Amino acid sequence: MAEAADAPYPGDQRTGRNEARQDTLKFAEAALTDSKREGLLLAVRARWVALAVTALTLPIINPNWDVIYYVLMLGVFALIGWAQLKVGEVGRSPREVFLIICDLALLTFLTVVPNPWSDLNWPIGMQFRFDSFIYFFIFLSTATLAYSWRTVVAMGGWTAALWALAVGWAYLQPESHAALSARVKEAIGADIRMFDILDPSSIGFGARFQQVTVFVIVAAILALAVRRSNALLISHAGLERERANLARYFSPNVVNELSGNDEPLTRVRTQDVAVLFADIVGFTAYADGRDPKDVIETLRQFHERMEREVFQHGGTLDKYLGDGLMATFGTPFAGDSDALNALRCARGMIASIAELNGERKDRGEPPIQVSVGLHYGQVVLGDIGLNRLEFAVIGTTVNAASRLEALTREFGCAIVVSDALVQQARTETSQSSADFALLVEQPAQSIRGLEQPVGIWTCAGAAS
Repeated sequence: MAEAADAPYPGDQRTGRNEARQDTLKFAEAALTDSKREGLLLAVRARWVALAVTALTLPIINPNWDVIYYVLMLGVFALIGWAQLKVGEVGRSPREVFLIICDLALLTFLTVVPNPWSDLNWPIGMQFRFDSFIYFFIFLSTATLAYSWRTVVAMGGWTAALWALAVGWAYLQPESHAALSARVKEAIGADIRMFDILDPSSIGFGARFQQVTVFVIVAAILALAVRRSNALLISHAGLERERANLARYFSPNVVNELSGNDEPLTRVRTQDVAVLFADIVGFTAYADGRDPKDVIETLRQFHERMEREVFQHGGTLDKYLGDGLMATFGTPFAGDSDALNALRCARGMIASIAELNGERKDRGEPPIQVSVGLHYGQVVLGDIGLNRLEFAVIGTTVNAASRLEALTREFGCAIVVSDALVQQARTETSQSSADFALLVEQPAQSIRGLEQPVGIWTCAGAAS
């Protein structure tokens, strides 16, 4: 007992933590994979909705036939989104990066290069007056639904680079409307700043720089939000893994209680607990010569029903023991009806197996018989182990419950209950006479490991 309570060696602690961390990472990777698929699908759908809305509003903003050119280009963006959905994967994907750059490059081209279907011969600087840069934010916002924070940051950098190239290209174009600029300057006079704003040939470097600066800032903020969201997802995945592990052993109400505590299992302590052992009678002879698949299927049917009864009665599934199991009532927290719940669980197990045998009979399969032993008393419980911690319940009460289960063969009954558990159950507030109706008191029995004989009760009915 002292060894179980001693602190593990530092190296063993690190090993345990590393293994737990690796398990959490695997669980988180699976969660991130699912999140990426869902996010990418949501991002593409959001893109299509945004493109549809844009296609409807463009003719209102520009009620001219040449707007059809931009509407058709929206179809190209929709196809790029469909391609992203097809090639999307978790982790680095050159194909996804290429498609994202295609998005940004195409939008940059449409923003800076004049519409080839238009009859208007305007200066190149007029392209920047339409404020088409705001459409970059649509692609940035949808990217946050599917891509990593690094990709969102990269989108800010790629957009800045493409925008700088576009502005540089526009600046290097030969001046074609010098006379128009001259007339505007003559009308304005000496106000240089007003001329820079109204000059139809002006690129407006200040405004262009402001656009890309704000875009990069927004991209950085959104990337931080995406990174925080991923961190929360990983943390949530770890919690779900821990909750799933708890759900393998504890009833749902106990799992909820454990989830609300920081370290409910680590402290080694003693408390009174009801212990239940259940076993298939004659399973070795049953399994001999049978198809292993049939044997495993029988065990699954048995364990499924026994586990359900344990959880329905607020018990804790301590461990499977081949063709048997051990369950406790009152762990990790003592309740008001632990002994009574254990007794009701035992009767529920016998009834459930009787129901199962009816189904097996219809399938032409032989019945199985289950025996149950119950005891109530003090146990030691808490985490034990070095590299891998395990919540354990140990003590003479556990050993006695196991040996009481073995007595069912001697008495030819389904359930053997210690007098300690029966007396405890009688003191619990929710008990009724029906809970003890089928119990028959027997002479006290000597139990190996216990100094005094143990009073017992048997259940007259047997699983058949």
